[in-house]
Amino acid sequence: MTARSNSVVFDHVTKSFGPTTVLDDLHLELSAGELVTVLGPSGCGKTTALRILAGFEKPTAGRVLISGEDVTAVSPNRREIGMVFQAYSLFPNLSVQDNVEYGLRIRRVRREYRARRAGELLEMCGLAHLADRFPHQLSGGQQQRVALARALAVEPSVLLLDEPLSALDAIVRSQIRDEIRRLQQQLGITTLFVTHDQEEALAVADRVAVLNGGVIEQLDAPQTVYQRPATEFVARFVGSISELTVPRGFTRGPVTEVRSDGADSDADRIFVRPEDLDLRPQQDGAYTVVSQVFTGERTIIRAARQVDGGADEGGNAELIASVFASQARQLVPGTTVAPHLTDAPALVVPARAAAETAA
Repeated sequence: MTARSNSVVFDHVTKSFGPTTVLDDLHLELSAGELVTVLGPSGCGKTTALRILAGFEKPTAGRVLISGEDVTAVSPNRREIGMVFQAYSLFPNLSVQDNVEYGLRIRRVRREYRARRAGELLEMCGLAHLADRFPHQLSGGQQQRVALARALAVEPSVLLLDEPLSALDAIVRSQIRDEIRRLQQQLGITTLFVTHDQEEALAVADRVAVLNGGVIEQLDAPQTVYQRPATEFVARFVGSISELTVPRGFTRGPVTEVRSDGADSDADRIFVRPEDLDLRPQQDGAYTVVSQVFTGERTIIRAARQVDGGADEGGNAELIASVFASQARQLVPGTTVAPHLTDAPALVVPARAAAETAA
């Protein structure tokens, strides 16, 4: 079973609701068969972008193209798009089999083909043994699999996923996330996945578009977004980060911090991922360990800057390091530590520019 794959282009799309601009000159291209996640905080415009692609909203300016064809004025039911919502939206009075067949039935597809197509998809989703059950007899994860099979049954050219995992618990969310990625790759279907969950976005995507205030701040492979964020917003929003003001050009080793009010042209503001930061016990260290969180192979250490003999836990005065459990034994709460960089920072911004951005 294969799906038709089509490219998708948001061609400089702007969307305003009254005086509020939700999307601002958005230009985003999805290659045929690619999965792109749109990641961002609430209100950043990600769901609006998805609704514009689905045809539920019309852009204020710009165009939407599918496989090179302008579909901006095309009604939703003629766009050949499959959609999976946060709420499963299954028909409670229909069996699993009939729910999956529904889109084909309203298209007047022959019964034999409907049954075969639904059976193939239920098999792919591990639900064949539940075909005769009703939605209320299924778990949340099973219902979301049914919703996914129903969206794929009509052989859409594009699949849209709107926060599809947010209603599930952590273990099931991880399982369904992996299932979505497996099916998407197996079918080769072009997919736009909207989420506010960083882990989801990084785990399933070919590329991640980080959206902030209706503008894409970075569009890159997941590894690049995490390891080399393009802006301070991306650095802070995706994953954990520590921020330090250091002498210009510093890249690794023991950290000597610069007290800068933003006017120091010889200082840099650096953004460091937890795995690239080492906290070493030191009697006159500038930071004090305030907490440990054991996560298995690694332990997350949080340390706060010393202020007048105590720990200042506010703002950018906190450091976050990820260390092996054996090292964590030396970093119990109350230990004074000094930061060392073991690798280059994820992002370097001149302190003056960082101060202007913060202002």
